[in-house]
Amino acid sequence: MKIFGIGTDIVNIDRIKKSIKNKIFIKKLFNEKEIKKCESQKNSANCFAKRFAAKEAFSKAIGTGISNGIRFNEIFVKNIKTGKPKIMLLGETKKVVSKILKKRKYNVFLSLSDDEPFAVATVVISV
Repeated sequence: MKIFGIGTDIVNIDRIKKSIKNKIFIKKLFNEKEIKKCESQKNSANCFAKRFAAKEAFSKAIGTGISNGIRFNEIFVKNIKTGKPKIMLLGETKKVVSKILKKRKYNVFLSLSDDEPFAVATVVISV
């Protein structure tokens, strides 16, 4: 396993709490499954903040930031049965990442945490 990139991001949950009142903001940054999951949570702002941090951390790990075809709502953070968070790529973002990684097989490792007023995410991409 060779590390391609590492990214970390920290987000102020209060800032996200204010932003998620805007439905356009939510749809631009999160896909329908993420929205449904977070809106069903008691602390929905924490859920959205961790996912936002994960998307930022992923964009840093891949080396592009949010540009060049990388779209936040196509970086999907889901939890597997054990609760472990996982990043799934969709649409154009999946194609762009494949091109950046020269179609090599890759793994994305994600860690999320929150302690109000902050949420943090770390992403490691290996090839």
